[in-house]
Amino acid sequence: MFGASFSYLHDSHVFTHAFVRSRCREVIREPAAEFLGVMILIIFGAGVDCQVVLSTNPGDYLSLAFGWAVGTALGVWVSSGVSGGHINPAVTLAFATFRDFPWRKVPKYIAAQVLGGVVGGLIIYADYIRAIDIVEGGRGIRTVPGTASLFSTYAADYMTNVNCFFDEFLGTAVLLIVVCAFTDQRNGPPPPGLVPLALFIAVLGIGIALGYQTGYAINPARDLGPRIATAMVGYGKEVFTFRNQYWLWCPVLGPILGAQAGIFLYDTCIFTGNESLINRPDARTRAAHERARNQERQKPPGGTVGLDVV
Repeated sequence: MFGASFSYLHDSHVFTHAFVRSRCREVIREPAAEFLGVMILIIFGAGVDCQVVLSTNPGDYLSLAFGWAVGTALGVWVSSGVSGGHINPAVTLAFATFRDFPWRKVPKYIAAQVLGGVVGGLIIYADYIRAIDIVEGGRGIRTVPGTASLFSTYAADYMTNVNCFFDEFLGTAVLLIVVCAFTDQRNGPPPPGLVPLALFIAVLGIGIALGYQTGYAINPARDLGPRIATAMVGYGKEVFTFRNQYWLWCPVLGPILGAQAGIFLYDTCIFTGNESLINRPDARTRAAHERARNQERQKPPGGTVGLDVV
């Protein structure tokens, strides 16, 4: 009897443990996918920055554009089947505003994205620390922008903060217009497996056309995450105080507002889905539509009007 009771309790404990583990995994699976996607993005992007700048035979700007495009495509590929592959707080906020993405998920998505940027930045810093020491002229010497620009964006000296803001705003608006086209089922989207390739082309094009002046963050997590990492490893608070909090106005707020503008423009001109804030009927229209549906349901079947039923 006691053996049977023990077996029952053991099986119950195993079942409960498995249920809790499954439930926890379900809760963290989407943020974990966003974390991993951004980490992959930074490993490729910051990695190519370091390789191009720190090597004895420096590469060219096109190498940088290719590296970030590859990182974006692979980051989306890794995460899209689980979380939708946002890997960008600007995209998450735009989809929450215009695509009915649940606002309750927004904080954990953004936290996971920024954390992925931090970890990706730390991994690349650990990988290239010796080369950074050589370029800086000694161990522990760290300069801003200097080698800090290998991880986060620092605009060209001739750019004003207003110019920088507009540059990031424009690049992200273009990105969201293209992303909306890729995901619009009414506008000839590519097959699901080809979306990362389409994003590769889009990010490569943005980098080539609009990337030189600010480094085209077009993604707050891509800039803020590695920026936090550089502050942690010895670059200090100057990464945040540089040019009167440049980090906030240009690579964070610029992309967020640019994404809102881009998706608004696409929805105004092209998108017809009711999930968009632009196309969603107001309360009066919804009520009228519901009344019309009810009246339609209350009509007698065709051919019975005017007939006596015996």
